[in-house]
Amino acid sequence: MNHPLLAIPEAYHRGEHLGITSVCSAHPVVIEAALQLAKRHDKPVLIEATCNQVNQDGGYTGMTPAAFQQFVEGIADKVGLDNRRIVLGGDHLGPNPWKDLPPDQAMAKAEAMIAAYVQAGFTKLHLDTSMGCRGERVALADAETAERAARLAEIAEVNKVDQPPIYVIGTEVPVPGGSTHALDHLDVTAPDAVARTHDVHRSAFQVRGLDDAFTRVIALVVQPGVEFGHDNVIHFDAGKAQALAATLVNYPGLVFEVHSTDYQSCEGLRALVSNGFAILKVGPWLTFALREALYALDAVADVLHGYPPKGELMTAMDDVMAAAPGNWMKYYEGNDSELWLQRHFSYSDRIRYYWPTPAAKSAVSRLMARLAGKQVPAPVVGQYLPHITGSNAEEILLTAIEFILRKYEAACTG
Repeated sequence: MNHPLLAIPEAYHRGEHLGITSVCSAHPVVIEAALQLAKRHDKPVLIEATCNQVNQDGGYTGMTPAAFQQFVEGIADKVGLDNRRIVLGGDHLGPNPWKDLPPDQAMAKAEAMIAAYVQAGFTKLHLDTSMGCRGERVALADAETAERAARLAEIAEVNKVDQPPIYVIGTEVPVPGGSTHALDHLDVTAPDAVARTHDVHRSAFQVRGLDDAFTRVIALVVQPGVEFGHDNVIHFDAGKAQALAATLVNYPGLVFEVHSTDYQSCEGLRALVSNGFAILKVGPWLTFALREALYALDAVADVLHGYPPKGELMTAMDDVMAAAPGNWMKYYEGNDSELWLQRHFSYSDRIRYYWPTPAAKSAVSRLMARLAGKQVPAPVVGQYLPHITGSNAEEILLTAIEFILRKYEAACTG
């Protein structure tokens, strides 16, 4: 059976409009919303994990690739989605989690990681080996980056289970989680960088006898000019990316993959797909919507109990973040008031790292217990969550995330 993502470059080069949303999240409510939408539309769903999030050492989620696969498929069983509709992807697979180690050690860890991903059934692999390790410069030369990527592809080919993996190459990606400062412009990937990235990887694959694997490279990661800061978004400008998009005519098996598409307009998302930027990664926007819905439900719970909102959940989450500032302190800046706003409302949504903590889970459980069995009147939902439907807390949470995912679904569909 052909990999479902192979249809995307085939469609683009036939002049058809087709893309796919890459859901980059490990939050169970986000995953459930994505799988429910896939079931409703009877389409494949792409769920991706990053190297820092999920690896053989557990990552920051505590999950190995096999555990993540079981986690996603467990939610699929809950919603009644056939597991065969799920495509699992690995993002930024390379030495990044271990780049403070010497190169040989870091690459050995990366090789063990990609083997674990493939053995767990991940079939979309983004190879990202551009970062220097201990004693190396921050960014490696293209040839060395490609040679290390080919090493990882060779490991993937040896460890593949049923379906041969497909690959994404390229390293021109925005800062994970969004920029740390306000932005007013971005440099779009130069057309000659596309040719250089493609050719140097093709040569590195050939050296290792991986010609067949290279035919399964379906996308290059590029920067078409999309990004977000704490409170601003740079929206896609098709005119500025025209020369970049035009390079795809030289690569009939390829489309572009775009990271940090969060917070783009519906028109911008659709224009990205139309111009060959057909794999759209989204992550922080989904957990941002989750946080909005949770804070709104906290207000709803107070209203339904007969008093104005007190912000109990917001207070609890601020205590959680203040007690363990490692996931936000390096990314936010300003005075106390500005830091408070960023902790809760930055588009980079670094609060998402705290929802799995025991204190945060306990605070959310208390909220959901207050709302258990309660029907929320539509005017109350409308007050705190305009455009969102649902008559109970669980429905409202899922609908809030699905509201964002439907924008991507509309953008990706012809």
